[in-house]
Formats: sequence, C-alpha cells, structure tokens
Amino acid sequence: MTDRYRDRTHGGAALARWLARFGGRADVAVLAVSRGGVPVAAAVAERLAAPLDVLVFRQLVVPWSPRLTFGTVGPGGLLVLAEEVAARVDPAVQEQVVRHETGQLRRLASACRGDRPAPDLLGRTALLVDDELVTGATARTGCVVARELGARRVVVAAPVGATEAVGQTNQVADEVVCPVTPAAFRALGRYYDHAPDVSDTDVARLLGGASMTGAGTVEGCR
Repeated sequence: MTDRYRDRTHGGAALARWLARFGGRADVAVLAVSRGGVPVAAAVAERLAAPLDVLVFRQLVVPWSPRLTFGTVGPGGLLVLAEEVAARVDPAVQEQVVRHETGQLRRLASACRGDRPAPDLLGRTALLVDDELVTGATARTGCVVARELGARRVVVAAPVGATEAVGQTNQVADEVVCPVTPAAFRALGRYYDHAPDVSDTDVARLLGGASMTGAGTVEGCR
C-alpha cells in the first residue's frame, strides 16, 4: 500500500480495491462530495461498475459567525436544520440565507450535471467519495443529506485522511474506508504528486463520460 498517489485518478483506483465488495451491486451509487472528489469517485465508479454522481448540498452559515452553521439545503428542496443553532437565528435571517444558498446550489448543480435529475438514493447504499478527509466536515454533512434522501447505508471513502477526521466521520457514517491515515496530516500535495484544482468543465466531462443516474454538489461540488 502506498501513502502517495500520482493523481486523484490513481488514488481512486487504489481506493476501489478497498471497496471491491461493493462492485457489481445494483443497490450501490458512487457520489462525490467535493470537486476534488469527482476524479477519485469516477475511478471508483468505473472499477465497481457503479453509477457515478455528485451529491449536491450547501451548508447554511450563520452570518455573524462563519464557522457556525444552522443547517443544510440539498436536492429537491431538502432542508435540514440544526435545531439548537437555528433557534438562535432570526427566522427572517434564516429565510434570507436559505434563499441565497438554494440559488447557489441550483447554479452549481446545473454546472455539474446540467438538466439531469437528483439521484434516487431510496433504499440504496451510498458511497460518498472525497479526495481527502482533513476535518471530515463535508463528508459528515453528506451523510446527513444522503440519509435524508433515503439511503439505506452510507459509506464514506477517501484515499487519505487525518486520523481524527476518520474517527469523527465514523460516528456519522455506517463505515469509513480510508487506506492512508497519517497521524500528522499535512497538505494535499504530500499525498498526491499532481492535484490541480478541479473545474466545472472537469466535473462535467467526468460525469458525462460515466454511467449515471443523476446528481450534483457544492460542499459537494464546491
């Protein structure tokens, strides 16, 4: 096992070997939860013969406290509130933030997947894929969204991740698959020889060339 990958596609190919038991199953969907996760997820989906998509969601940030979120918006008008935090945010402010983030979600989802519908996760196993788990916050939010969309089982997978992030994500996901977990996590470039930014064009190209059943993201296609 390597602790370094040539690029995200190589990382996805390596990760797919750890996910081989999900291959060829009709109930499995592979969903990227970030732009950087799309090339990784594409390689995983190809090797597992599974549909590829991206999971669209936007976190609702408290305007006066950027590190605090009071909920998430997702596909099909999905709204999940963190009740304790939301109770401290004026309803009018909530409405304004929800409206703005919903607009952002629609714009970015369109850039990622055009007119294709949101994924049907009802009763399925969702493999949520990213290129790294630094804090795991995006993946954990993705778990909540996937369950709200009806996923029966949620598995988070990444080629590399911080030990603490993997542990925290394990508390939310049914399973976390992360082959490389350095105790002292460093920058992405430590684990990938080549990891440039992933553009909307890259995302559209990768999704367009895959077997698909629809989706998109922002925290998940940001």
